[in-house]
Amino acid sequence: MNLDRFDCLSFDCYGTLIDWEKGILAALHSILEAYRISAGDNALLELFAKAESEIEAGPYRSYRDVLEDVLLDIGKEIGFEPSRDELEHFSLSVKDWPAFPDTVSALCALSTKYQLIILSNIDDDLFQFSERALKVTFDHVFTAQQIGSYKPSMRNFEHLIQNAGVPAHKILHVAQSLFHDIMPARKAGLSTVWVNRRKGKDGFGATLPAEAEPDLTVPDLRSLAVLAGTL
Repeated sequence: MNLDRFDCLSFDCYGTLIDWEKGILAALHSILEAYRISAGDNALLELFAKAESEIEAGPYRSYRDVLEDVLLDIGKEIGFEPSRDELEHFSLSVKDWPAFPDTVSALCALSTKYQLIILSNIDDDLFQFSERALKVTFDHVFTAQQIGSYKPSMRNFEHLIQNAGVPAHKILHVAQSLFHDIMPARKAGLSTVWVNRRKGKDGFGATLPAEAEPDLTVPDLRSLAVLAGTL
C-alpha cells in the first residue's frame, strides 16, 4: 500500500489506541472479587462483546448506559446482581482505560504527515479522559453521541466521509475490530488498516467474530508509523 496517497487517518479509539480489554477486565475483576466469583478473561470478554453488540444495535443510548446494561447482562450470565455503585463505577471505568505503550509516540509521529480523526463508539465527555492519555490534538472527533448510532452502523462511516474535509479516497481508516470497523469501512469504500492487537491470542476478545479483508495489516501502531516513514 502506498501510504503517501492519503491525507487523513481516521482511528477507532478503544481497542486500537486505548487498551480497552485491559481496562474492561480490571473493572470487571474488581467487581467480581466482591462476590467471590472467578471467571476467565476470555470468557468475560466474550460476554462483554455479546452484550455490548446487542445493546448498541438497538435504539441509541449513551455509552454510559450501554456499559451499565452490559454489566447487568454479565451478572445475569454468571450469577450476581451489581449494585448501583458498581454500575456507575463500571460505566465510568473508561477514564482509567490505558493507552497501549506504542500509541502516544506513534500518533505524535503520524500527526506530522496526516490529519488525525477519531471515529469512536463513545460519549463526548468520556472521550475527553482518553484524549488526555493520547496526548495529541485530533483534527476531528466523531463520537456515537454526535452521530446517534454505534459502529458497525454505516451511518457512522457516512458521517466520517461527509465531515472529514477530504475526499473519501484520501482517508485511511485504522482499527483493531474487524466487526466494528474494518468490515463496514470497506463497505463504505474506505481503505483500511487492521491493527491486529490480538495477534497470538485466542478468540476475538471484546468484539464479535467477523470476516473482512483489510488493505494492510500491522501488529501495532508503531509499525504503521514506520511504514509511513514518520518513525
